[in-house]
Amino acid sequence: MRAAAERAQARRGNEAVELLAQAVRVKGVLHDDTRSWQERVLEAQRLLAGIDAAAATSSTFAARVRVALAQDSQRVHACLAALDDMDFQGLASDAGFVQWQAWRELRQRNADERAEPGALPDVGAAWQPLVSASDPKAAWQAFEASTMMALRKGVRRGSVWVDHSLSFRERDQMLIAPQEWALHRMEFIGQLGLPEAAADFIKPLIATLVAGLWGVVGAVRRGQVEIGTDSMLHLSKLAAVPSDREPRRTREAIYRSIGAVQFPDVMLEVDAATNFSDTLLGHRARSHQELLALYGALLAHGTELDASEVAHMIPHLEPTQILAAMRSIESGKRLRRANERIVQYQSSIPMAALWGEGDKASADMLALDASRQLWNARVDPRRRTYAAGIYTHLRDRWGVVYDQPIVLNERQAGVAIEGVEQFNRVEDRIRLSLLCVDTHGWTNVGMGIAKLLGFDLCPRLRDLAERELFLPHPFSIPEELERAVDRRVSLRAIERGWDGLLRLASSIRTGRVSAALALQRLGSAARGDPVHRAADHLGRLLRTIYLSDYMAVNDFRREIHMLLDRGESVHLLQRAVYSGKVAPERGRRADEMRTISGSHSLLTNAVIAWNTARMEATVDRLRKSGVRIEDDWLRRMGPAHFGHINFRGTMRFGIERFAPSLIEEQPGSGRQLRLV
Repeated sequence: MRAAAERAQARRGNEAVELLAQAVRVKGVLHDDTRSWQERVLEAQRLLAGIDAAAATSSTFAARVRVALAQDSQRVHACLAALDDMDFQGLASDAGFVQWQAWRELRQRNADERAEPGALPDVGAAWQPLVSASDPKAAWQAFEASTMMALRKGVRRGSVWVDHSLSFRERDQMLIAPQEWALHRMEFIGQLGLPEAAADFIKPLIATLVAGLWGVVGAVRRGQVEIGTDSMLHLSKLAAVPSDREPRRTREAIYRSIGAVQFPDVMLEVDAATNFSDTLLGHRARSHQELLALYGALLAHGTELDASEVAHMIPHLEPTQILAAMRSIESGKRLRRANERIVQYQSSIPMAALWGEGDKASADMLALDASRQLWNARVDPRRRTYAAGIYTHLRDRWGVVYDQPIVLNERQAGVAIEGVEQFNRVEDRIRLSLLCVDTHGWTNVGMGIAKLLGFDLCPRLRDLAERELFLPHPFSIPEELERAVDRRVSLRAIERGWDGLLRLASSIRTGRVSAALALQRLGSAARGDPVHRAADHLGRLLRTIYLSDYMAVNDFRREIHMLLDRGESVHLLQRAVYSGKVAPERGRRADEMRTISGSHSLLTNAVIAWNTARMEATVDRLRKSGVRIEDDWLRRMGPAHFGHINFRGTMRFGIERFAPSLIEEQPGSGRQLRLV
């Protein structure tokens, strides 16, 4: 599909150039004074006869892509032939499933390229002109392309499935069973803390919406917001925070006092404070060598180095020992629990409380350069290189609370919601009530599902076209906002799909389906589905409420930007930890990619936790010596600094200093450790 779009784009550019060149030739003929006017008109008519101006100007880009896809018959046929052995099941009403069955039947009867256009099933208005072509071969090629795209759409929305698959099952199989939902519906709804009726949920939202709209009116009257001729809301830039050199000077003084440090010392000190090695090993380390191999495995997974390169950097350690440790931490959820230990330790340091209450977070993706042979590698549109994505959730206290590998160039709303839901499932911690994302981490459906799960999804929108207020009809609004309103919110659609939304949210809450998979099934391919329509219209309503606060309340808008900027700061640290490329032999399995993501986050969290602890100790020491350091200055600093840490070179782990905390003493053997 992407290749067809590129060919269509190139062809459209060539056609524009040809049209311009032809126009220049016609103009030259008409202005040729050496010919009579009859000769000029005849020559111009001859030149213009070869131009299909109507086709060049009226054909949409999507239509051009369909033509290019139909012409790529060899690859399209190979794709369908590779799927021929898959036992697809589907709804009888699904167009993709119907076309797939027709395609297989025609192939079995050897009637593919000889099939008459009338013998092919209906493919919809968009593809019908190509499939009803007079040339049977061209019609069949268009039918194959149409079948491939329709089948893909059906699989993505769950109306076509494979029974033995975990990810591509029927949608009802992924959710709470209808019988169980009917029997325990009130219990599931009680777990969500939501009302049974949609009207009881919508009523307070409408009241909040009214208050938000009047806030926007005030912003318009103050000149903070302007409604342009494009009927869009244009925001003025935020006023810069008053320049104060003291926070910067204090930060430089603190890190200068902390001094340079080797990365092995950072890992050791954080492990001594949190014992994350116990979690990764499943027991207290029994020897110096076992602990050393574990640290080497974390470096081999969490950086661009392989086992041999790490062994060269750590004396008295063999690559085979590192490889064995690497395999041991790939299993289970040990890395997740180890990360939680470090984040909990970092969050408990008093200075971390100055950075946030712990109930907000931001989420964004880091693209790691990778080989194009990696199964989940895609072209990064910014750098035009193949890369694999790691999606991280950063708490307002700076800890990376969740990480997961993802595929580039796909909407990230599902994985953004999944991270919050996984974090909030642990009851003895502060729940996240707000998540900031960029444009890729947001959709209307995602906003609606997030609200049902108990938190707000707050995007920083990139396009002005997104700054439009969606309201239900009828709904009275202030006159100043009339031009910026789109009345495309259907409260009736929300009410009709409310039960389906509750069932979907309960399925996510109870772990029947991940939020990432659920939103994938409710993506653009699911348009027309009642649950998708209800979530989409609820998301439009929530987006209007959010935009009202975003535009009218400068402090709220500044907080959103601050949380996202913190994520960008941590990305710089992450790139310092993982400065190279994912090797071609790495990340080929899903569990290995998760281990790379988890190890990388653990090393990042170790730096953040170590910096936080050292900043706390340094500030206490400076204050006791009479240096004035205001809490407001500390709020404007962060622990993602890494210029003082040496991540490379020969790594010597002084385990002897922390042996009582990290290594289990063997009975009767005594403790004999050698400083390495």
